[in-house]
Amino acid sequence: MNTDLGNYRKSYEKQELLETNVSDNPMELFQKWFHEVDKNFDIDETNAMTISTIGLDGYPKSRVVLLKKFTYEGFIFYTNYTSEKGKAILKNPNVCISFFWPAAERQIIIKGKAEKIAENLSDGYFESRPRGSQLGAVVSNQSDVIENRDVLEQNLKQLESKFEGKEIPRPDFWGGFIVKPVELEFWQGRPNRLHDRLRYQLDENFNWILERLSP
Repeated sequence: MNTDLGNYRKSYEKQELLETNVSDNPMELFQKWFHEVDKNFDIDETNAMTISTIGLDGYPKSRVVLLKKFTYEGFIFYTNYTSEKGKAILKNPNVCISFFWPAAERQIIIKGKAEKIAENLSDGYFESRPRGSQLGAVVSNQSDVIENRDVLEQNLKQLESKFEGKEIPRPDFWGGFIVKPVELEFWQGRPNRLHDRLRYQLDENFNWILERLSP
């Protein structure tokens, strides 16, 4: 196999990113970009983000998850704490999350530390999920090897029968993480590959330092 992609080219010309039109706080810029993309561009899941962790085997691994909430403090998503991803975070909380919105020619790369959110917050979100999603979270030993799809379907049927007419409690092994950022880089595509890159870094006094990076 020999597939040459050298002729795949695109000129980025939609917008610009200048120091004069951004906030001193990167979370405010994140909020602005997120809502602009969500409102003005045809993207199925604006909240889809890639999270990269260092696995127990020492290798980095990236996968797409869904952002469920963001505040000035950080970015919240939910997962199985005993999954490959969950175990990696609990062993090494240094993670990277990124958003890529090609229709807007934008991406955001975020370094931070992940930690479990309060149990009552995980309870509240679990209760808000559709019943099928609740059952799916309980029945799946996420990342474990299973014999076949039928095993999963059979376990789901047994669980549906067990909780018929009853509330489904959140399992202890499932809940939220919050990624508290220490660095955010905002990338806006520009012509001739001279892209705009603005990086915010948190200093020792918890102030955000803004710098422009060469493309």
